[in-house]
Amino acid sequence: MSIITLTTDYGLKDHFVGALKGKIISELNEAKIIDISHDIDPFNAMETCYIIGASYLSFPKGTVHLIGVDIEKNKENQHIAMQWNDHFFICADNGILSMLTQKITPQKIVTINIHDRFPVDFTDLDIFVKVACHLAKGGSLNVIGKDIQNIKEITELQSVVGNDGNSLKGCVIYIDHLGNVVTNISKKQFIEVAKGRSYEIVMKPRSIKTILPNYSAIASSNKYPIKTYEGEKLAIFNEAGFLEIAIFRSNPATVGSANSLLGLNYRDPIIIQFSN
Repeated sequence: MSIITLTTDYGLKDHFVGALKGKIISELNEAKIIDISHDIDPFNAMETCYIIGASYLSFPKGTVHLIGVDIEKNKENQHIAMQWNDHFFICADNGILSMLTQKITPQKIVTINIHDRFPVDFTDLDIFVKVACHLAKGGSLNVIGKDIQNIKEITELQSVVGNDGNSLKGCVIYIDHLGNVVTNISKKQFIEVAKGRSYEIVMKPRSIKTILPNYSAIASSNKYPIKTYEGEKLAIFNEAGFLEIAIFRSNPATVGSANSLLGLNYRDPIIIQFSN
């Protein structure tokens, strides 16, 4: 099965997503095309990083992930294709893949160099479609590119340990449709720094002192129904392994969300303070 996923900032109002799928089907009729998201904030590499990192493992090895965010080839951003954890990723070298490469060393990265094989009126998407279909058919990266060792990184993706080892500073990298706020503080790093110590998540002017195993764990008392806790703030490590600040059973249109009620927005600082 030839699976190609699509992650773009194109939205669904215009023709772009449909046209992209048409190009893929024209090149590889048997391709199974899966939409991950087309609602990435325009040109937002950090948000794209999170979406790709959170979703790729749901697909079988060998899946090709076409990432259509800030894809224009220019003097700063080349087109690249990467084999990583037995998946393939195609995008511009604008930092989008740096969340992945921080975890596992890529198996192979190439800068795509087939542009001169296309008509003068070709688009960047034409290149991506050709490469995606080539890889989906089992083609080699060597055919479409030249080996490189490094790609651009988004330094904001990395949470930072305080000089005294008693704090972990991160920031908001994503807000989902329920208004839940995802940070760049990973469970792995939290465990390494915490070393069993008590802690407090500081989000001025509020704080949270417990990270729960799941949302419903907020209902700590058997005396009250779960609905009683609706609107309470909480923190968990989500399925992608990152610290998430949420409002229990949040609804931006009714009870509110972590985004609206706690005033947490994209890139806002989140600090975990550990006891000495």
